[in-house]
Amino acid sequence: MDNNFAVLLHKYDKPVPRYTSYPTVPYWNAASINEEKWKASVKETFEKEKGEICLYIHLPFCENLCTFCACNKRITVNHAVEAPYIDAVLKEWNMYLEIMGRRPVIREIHLGGGTPTFFSPAHLHQLISTILNDATVAEGHEFSVEVHPNFTTEAHLETLAGLGFNRISIGVQDFAPEIQYLINRMQSFEVTRQVVQWARKYGYTSINTDLIFGLPKQEVHHVEYTIDLINQLNPDRIAFYSYAHVPWKSKVQRRYEDEDIPKASVKWKLYETGRNKLMEHGYFPIGMDHFAKKDDSLFTAQQAGNLHRNFMGYTTTNNKLIIALGASSISDSWTAFIQNEKTVEVYEQKINEGKLPIETGHLLSGEDLIIRSFILDLMCRNQAVIPEHIYTPEELVIIYAALLEFESDGLLTFKNNTLFILADGQNFIRNICSVFDVLLIRQQNKESTFSRSI
Repeated sequence: MDNNFAVLLHKYDKPVPRYTSYPTVPYWNAASINEEKWKASVKETFEKEKGEICLYIHLPFCENLCTFCACNKRITVNHAVEAPYIDAVLKEWNMYLEIMGRRPVIREIHLGGGTPTFFSPAHLHQLISTILNDATVAEGHEFSVEVHPNFTTEAHLETLAGLGFNRISIGVQDFAPEIQYLINRMQSFEVTRQVVQWARKYGYTSINTDLIFGLPKQEVHHVEYTIDLINQLNPDRIAFYSYAHVPWKSKVQRRYEDEDIPKASVKWKLYETGRNKLMEHGYFPIGMDHFAKKDDSLFTAQQAGNLHRNFMGYTTTNNKLIIALGASSISDSWTAFIQNEKTVEVYEQKINEGKLPIETGHLLSGEDLIIRSFILDLMCRNQAVIPEHIYTPEELVIIYAALLEFESDGLLTFKNNTLFILADGQNFIRNICSVFDVLLIRQQNKESTFSRSI
């Protein structure tokens, strides 16, 4: 790493959003939306999308607490929680069927968590088969599940494959035992390999593994060791995420000290090492944190300019209606967002009272929609036309001053009002997007709301 790049790392390593949505959740205006406005937004987008939807289902339970994880989860070994939760999710699904008014076409299903395979194969079958009985499956559908190998059986993957699941994302993070100990996730290569073998046996056409760089006390040799082992499994995609150290949000991250977290320069070396190794093994970078082989649809979508980004990260489909079921899940109708109640008990109580379990949300303004599309273009296509007309003269002064600085640092270039992200700039894409975040500019939130960019 040259000295100039080290300077840039220090300069731009600051808290900024990941932009899986715009506006970002901390800047949502909950007063802008209510249940009736949300229902109207869903219905309108449903019709515009010709009845096609994507479905996200949050299954929050885990038997084991992984200390790196900032997701909404409930730790328990009591599997009696399964049945009432499945019942609540299906009741919520019926509420949406009533809103949509006719049989939907499902393009995507994603089971996230938590640990979806905490649930028995029988309960997963009940959940998915009931949903599919009320819907049509789109041709070329993508049904995916996140799994923790320690809690996944062959029966889980066989059952889901029989229901049309064809994609699997396998959590790994790091194979080094000393790192696994720190993050409380002891998981052997052999157990992970077994899950990959089952996935191939039952016809899953895309296998992804999740890795994390920047974990406590992680060093270059840990990343090299993990990626060399992962390469033996030959997954189609690899997500190489930056560890988000947000102990104010996830209290379990206090198990280790702040000093144990690699500094920006070290963290960058971890990423650079991983990126180079992945590319040596035939994986090509996609957006911020994904890598894929040339024959994978994610790579094809990037090459064709069809890459998209939503709450689940980078995706090949650009459906504008994501219905999310389960506690804490976030739905997106393109013109509005809502997030469900985060606490399982409150979620189930609202459902059983016949109410949509909305905790918060945001109705997008015309300005929001323009900036949302602009940021998506930057993150997925590395270029976009700057929507100058939505900013005040004072805001444009701030924006162009920042762009000139980015340009002098070799991160981007712009001609007239079209912005082009250069290769080095892709490493700081979150910082660049934040310059156009008008809510960030106007509200100047000084709190540690977001994870650091590096």
